[in-house]
Amino acid sequence: MTFEPHPLTIIAPHRAPQRLTPPDERLRWFEICSADVVVVVRSDPALLAMTAADFVEHVLVSRFRPKHVIEGPTFGFGRDRTGTNELLATLGARFGFAAHVVPPLYLPVDGAERAISSSLVRECLVAGRLDIANAALGRPYALIGRVIPGDARGRTLGFPTANLDCGDQLVPADGVYAACAHTPSGRFSAAVNIGAARTFGGADRRIEAHLLDFNGDLYDASLRLELLKFLRNQRTFASADALKTQVMRDLDDVRACIKPEAETVRG
Repeated sequence: MTFEPHPLTIIAPHRAPQRLTPPDERLRWFEICSADVVVVVRSDPALLAMTAADFVEHVLVSRFRPKHVIEGPTFGFGRDRTGTNELLATLGARFGFAAHVVPPLYLPVDGAERAISSSLVRECLVAGRLDIANAALGRPYALIGRVIPGDARGRTLGFPTANLDCGDQLVPADGVYAACAHTPSGRFSAAVNIGAARTFGGADRRIEAHLLDFNGDLYDASLRLELLKFLRNQRTFASADALKTQVMRDLDDVRACIKPEAETVRG
């Protein structure tokens, strides 16, 4: 069972976390993990106003008749998150299901053990620590959306880019990343730049991907960018030629980074 959108976007929008996974991507991962059925619960004020006991009785029990309910140690449910795992176990005894609490997994971060959570992933992505975010996820963080028009400056430099609109998804820290780009015509290694075009006086933050060995038009196509490695911070260059020289170095770094996976990425 998963909620869409995040309940905080309804009851406290100013506190709602940025989205890590678009709805279709979430369902895709449930399928990969062999879920037989996924229930997507539409978050609305009436549902979120239910007491914890009413939620269990009128949603979980009356609609699904569960035998087992599995949650994490920080689980809270019902109005104002007053429902705890202890209450869930008590209600389970009344309604005939067993409540199970799965302990968190931990990851070493800066010499300390941190519980793996969406909060940790967000923290690391915003800080540009892609390696830790990916380790916590167990997979590369992916930006997913549609290709939108850009200013075609990359094409004039000899490195055409696809500009990605990923909606309300969390965009990692500015910089250049090595990535695997999934397009309607296949997978390609890619250099992804996140941030404003500083060298040309740009102020708008963008996601631009140059796909290696790709020929074609991606405008309005769906694009998935799996971020594999943070390569460098953004910089302002003295000239277009200086930027072009650096981009060529970046592409060499992408090739070196993805070389062991070349057959998979280019297949």
